[in-house]
Amino acid sequence: MGRCIFSASLNESTLQQGPGAPLRTGTGWDDGRAAVKWLAGRTNTALRSAFDDLITTAFPCDCRVCGGPLLRAARLPVCDRCRGMVSPQTMMLCARCGEALDVDLESARMAAPEEGMECHLCRAVPPMFARAVAYAVYEDELREMVHLLKYERMRGVADVLGGMLAEAMLMLRAQAARELMVVVVPLFPAKQRQRGYNQSELLADAAIAVLRTRAPEWKLTRVEGVLTRRRDTRSQFELNPHSRRRNIEGAFGIDANRIAPGCEVLLVDDIYTTGATARECSRVLRRAGAGKVWVATLARAQKPAVAMWSAAGMQAAQGFG
Repeated sequence: MGRCIFSASLNESTLQQGPGAPLRTGTGWDDGRAAVKWLAGRTNTALRSAFDDLITTAFPCDCRVCGGPLLRAARLPVCDRCRGMVSPQTMMLCARCGEALDVDLESARMAAPEEGMECHLCRAVPPMFARAVAYAVYEDELREMVHLLKYERMRGVADVLGGMLAEAMLMLRAQAARELMVVVVPLFPAKQRQRGYNQSELLADAAIAVLRTRAPEWKLTRVEGVLTRRRDTRSQFELNPHSRRRNIEGAFGIDANRIAPGCEVLLVDDIYTTGATARECSRVLRRAGAGKVWVATLARAQKPAVAMWSAAGMQAAQGFG
């Protein structure tokens, strides 16, 4: 037997009916209004299903990630299954940079039950940012969707991925200030002209739009032109850790006039690899006067050997309640 609640004002007069059951009548104006909404919902669902059938039959299209047929009309050629396969990280993470730690959750809780554990690099060379978070591991379906956004100019992907980035940002809400300046890691101007946009800007804007509803008390304001990229650096994925640091050193300029002394900044990028970019941007921002820098990315490149047991980490987390 189904249970439909149409609004907060109707919690005590809900419809307790299965499909095809007659509508209750004669219980007042509120029930009549609820019945109209119920019928409208059923009609909209039927119309949507018919529309999806018509579009997918007349214009068949395959999912750009898995290759399977799309079963409903949408701007984004990615099926619901592939979207649903992207799940948040569940392994034990460094409390500072978010790197996956090769330890089980119970050992981590006994070693540092409240403050969390930090990786070797963060203990040896603490970064200039306060904390870095990412929604999911950069692999499989998420990697393919990021490629659609970055290299195939499918701007609509940013709306879907922006919701995931918003979830990562929410991890910082309890620690960060109520007002944050949002700064996006810039592309080299020639690269941005070639691509047509900075994908991280699209992701940041989509995430901020989601958070206006999810966390309206949290004031996030994206400011353009704070950071600039002075030279076209090589892809970080092509380099070893030492070369990555050398590759990014001195690559960013800043307009210090846009930084209010002591303000808190949320730095946004699409992917966190080794953290060389986040560290360098944070260093530049802090030297210009920012009090704290937080980092949020959609994806995090984790060590394959550690990321493989993320599913086991999820089961352990559920077991520990």
